[in-house]
Amino acid sequence: MIRTSISLQCGRRLMVKRAVDLTCATVGLLVLSPVMLIVALVIRCAIGRPVLFRQTRPGFLARPFSLLKFRTMREAKDSRGRLLPDAARLTNTGKWIRRLSLDELPQLCNVLQGDMSLVGPRPLLMQYLPYFSEKERLRFSVRPGITGLAQVNGRNDLRWDDRIAFDVWYVENWSLSMDFKILGLTLWRVFRHDGVRVDPGAVMQNLDEERRSRLHG
Repeated sequence: MIRTSISLQCGRRLMVKRAVDLTCATVGLLVLSPVMLIVALVIRCAIGRPVLFRQTRPGFLARPFSLLKFRTMREAKDSRGRLLPDAARLTNTGKWIRRLSLDELPQLCNVLQGDMSLVGPRPLLMQYLPYFSEKERLRFSVRPGITGLAQVNGRNDLRWDDRIAFDVWYVENWSLSMDFKILGLTLWRVFRHDGVRVDPGAVMQNLDEERRSRLHG
């Protein structure tokens, strides 16, 4: 009986969280649609087509979904047809878009589709999946978020172990009041450009590279 009561309470809280996501994402898209249209036009003129960047990421229960972002990099390749490093492909327009966190706005559509939440662990890369510990895989027991606890506690300045530890702590201690606090802190940090790295790869390794080197180091 106690377990059933706890399960029902958890279910209700998740329903409220989803209702908040739907409401805020809908209002956000309506309010920000002029800004998104301007950003799309700037990208179309300065970088070209496509305007949107799509990438498969692991979502709820690590199921793959198509993450949406505004495109910030050129499709430049070397003589062998391989994409150049991110730093070489990132345009000045892209740096400006990233600095203002405008590249994340299309993810409001991901929230409406049910692939993401406003707040939750950030969806990382599919190639990282084999490198999570059993406890760290708790981050996949909720929908990934546009922002999360790690993003308001250092963002790309954090080590991977610390970022994922924040994700796990969020899952284990989640509440609606925490979500609203994280959203408020996110808006404040975006306004101040705190912790923004236009090229995160310049200051940290990929998770898979770091953990492989640790295993073989």
